[in-house]
Amino acid sequence: MADQGAGTFDRIPADLGSAGAQARATSPRRNELLAALSLAIDLGLGQPMEHMMRATLLGLRIAALLDVDAAVRERIYHANLLAWIGCHADSFELAALFGDDIGFRSDYYRIDAHGLPMLSLMLRRTGAGLPGGQRVVERALFAARAKTAVRDLIASHCTSAGQLAARVGLDRQLPSILEHTFERWDGLGLPAGRSGAQIPLEMRIAQLADAAEVFLRTGGVDAAVAMVAQRRGTQFDPAIADLFCARARDLAEGLMESDPWPAVLASAPDDAPLNAAELDSVLEAMGDFADLKSPWTTGHSRAVASLAADAARILGLGPEEAVVLRRAGWVHDLGRMGVSNAVWDKPGPLSAVEREHLGMYPFLTERILARVPGMRRVAEVAGAHRERLDGSGYPHGRGGSELDPGQRLLAAAEAYETYLEPRPHREALGPRAAGERLRAEAAAGRLDERAVAAVLAAAGGEAPRRGGAGPGGLTGREVDVLRLLCRGMNNKDIAAALVIAPKTARNHVEHIYLKTGASNRVSATLFALENGLWDRSPQA
Repeated sequence: MADQGAGTFDRIPADLGSAGAQARATSPRRNELLAALSLAIDLGLGQPMEHMMRATLLGLRIAALLDVDAAVRERIYHANLLAWIGCHADSFELAALFGDDIGFRSDYYRIDAHGLPMLSLMLRRTGAGLPGGQRVVERALFAARAKTAVRDLIASHCTSAGQLAARVGLDRQLPSILEHTFERWDGLGLPAGRSGAQIPLEMRIAQLADAAEVFLRTGGVDAAVAMVAQRRGTQFDPAIADLFCARARDLAEGLMESDPWPAVLASAPDDAPLNAAELDSVLEAMGDFADLKSPWTTGHSRAVASLAADAARILGLGPEEAVVLRRAGWVHDLGRMGVSNAVWDKPGPLSAVEREHLGMYPFLTERILARVPGMRRVAEVAGAHRERLDGSGYPHGRGGSELDPGQRLLAAAEAYETYLEPRPHREALGPRAAGERLRAEAAAGRLDERAVAAVLAAAGGEAPRRGGAGPGGLTGREVDVLRLLCRGMNNKDIAAALVIAPKTARNHVEHIYLKTGASNRVSATLFALENGLWDRSPQA
């Protein structure tokens, strides 16, 4: 078995012994974490990292020319940085319609998204990968319900964006601003069809800066000016469009040539370093953000964080390392944004190319987190959760002495929780079967034996699944339905799983939305997570 000597967990590397002191000395600020979060958002948009940062700087330059006050400037900053914070939450539904959620969003930037250009994009991607005849049928069916389907998706996106913005502690006005992400100056946007100055100034600037950055990066100033001029008065506010076209070279000066991270943080609204509770709150929200990428992973990061921290205490790694493991558990999956749901939700075997794409996500996680001062140790642990002692893991194929105790422990905790959860290609394992599989991985030299033993000891104290009525006045049956709804099931699937009529299932879903204030699957999922109602078991 690879490097599993008795002293492994007593041999904390020297630079980790001061991890707690380093974290206290350089405690992250909220804006640093939000800048890191924007990197994950970039991945989900099919754009290179730092796209939203450059769009933020561009938006602030436009705001300076407009001479807005400090409060508006602060909201412009966050609206630009996080305008697409809800994009991942509809990935499951978007991929079900158009095949590749990331590819669809990337193509979206290239069109003035309304009317025939938008319909053409959607039809081109509908039924991708299906045989010719079946693809034609799918396109015909989608064309008949396109407007309703798109409105529902956008409404879900906007609701999710507002909830997530509130979760990470942003300005109370920001959720209402983000509701306008897909509205247009000409009133042909969604979901409410607002027009002109009904759209907040912050969002009018963010919309133009977001699209202009893509064209500046890929085609230069002339391409960006041509695009903005073409969409003047349709997607974009004419006055802001005219300002951009007149001052484009000044606005774009140096924007693409330098690292935007320091400039974005230097431009951020003032904020103090987060205390431990505030930091934990933001990191937990970021974990929920990552998990919403697919209903198959709802609650995964919370479960990994709790299990890893408990196992660290059992192993005696010390309170500071237990905190590191809990935080790494929350955010270990941020890099998932860079992999399409066409891969995550695929029910069959992955191709070699798909496996290669999937194998990069832990590296992306580490790269995102490592940019935040005070998060280096969390990044190191989180980025190694798929590595294995025999070198068979990913993304780097590290093994043996290259993996420290915390990294080994998170790998075991994450593996165990994954076994307990259903996936598109397999059923969930029960605790006993998951434990047997984890022990088999240790026996084969892939996971550390002491880490596995600690994880299983920690998991043995897991509280039993609650039954009966739930928060918000939900009945026991409504809690059952909510759990299935969180997994992405429609009314027909819920009815089959619970052996009830589809109409009954629909009524339960409507009552759940009414009682919880949710309006879609994502809102209901966040309610379930925040109230301890998420249940990974295959039968509710």
